Amino acid sequence: MIQFEIINNVGKITLNRPEKYHSFVKDMAIQLQNILDKCNENKSIRAIMITASGKAFCAGQDLAEATNKNGPSLTEIVENHYNPIIRKIRNIEKPVVAAVNGVAAGAGASLALCCDIVLCNENATFIQAFSKIGLIPDSAATFFLPRLIGMQRATALMMSAEPIVASEALKMGMIYKIFSNDDFESSSLDFVSKLSQMPTKGLGLTKRLLNSSYSNNLEEQLEMEKQCQEIAGKTNDFDEGVQAFLDKRKPNFKGN
Repeated sequence: MIQFEIINNVGKITLNRPEKYHSFVKDMAIQLQNILDKCNENKSIRAIMITASGKAFCAGQDLAEATNKNGPSLTEIVENHYNPIIRKIRNIEKPVVAAVNGVAAGAGASLALCCDIVLCNENATFIQAFSKIGLIPDSAATFFLPRLIGMQRATALMMSAEPIVASEALKMGMIYKIFSNDDFESSSLDFVSKLSQMPTKGLGLTKRLLNSSYSNNLEEQLEMEKQCQEIAGKTNDFDEGVQAFLDKRKPNFKGN
């Protein structure tokens, strides 16, 4: 249900349940959790890309499982399937990029928007579909979407379940960049590959700071920046970056 490959220093995760538009069931969620753990532990992986096969990104939860009397409850699905995925993506101190190749609905949209950077093709569409079935947005949608596009717009999209196409999402600040359909796969991988050649420790510390900025006050954030800068200043990549600048050459970062 999920394909995983390492391409140079990129861990590429491909959702692969096209007959169900990559909607999640328990086994698929657990598989993604395990792959994210491997990406976190493998030092040769310096950036992570989450995408999907075919024409859709992710339709969210498979409702056949969610409504099965013998299946997991909604509470179990949220607590054991989705919440661990969101936590892992946010806590992995490496860039995690969503490459959205089509419809991202419900928890599928949440999965994309919790990533560090969101890339889309021209056909990408985001739908906060929860209200259509009487549920509330989960998988941290209520946390990230208002911070990306503002409370007013987030409220409207969550209550109306109005689909937002890639060009609108870009204008709102929901996503970072759109690539043409023809170039999407190669351009997305190239983008993530460039991140994988950056100073990984520094990028991870940047992510740590951005995570903390949601809850820290100014003084707390300034103190944390000082601490992280001290750590970054002791890395080999800092030494390499400075030397490359002095030598007027491209730096060769190793990620440590």
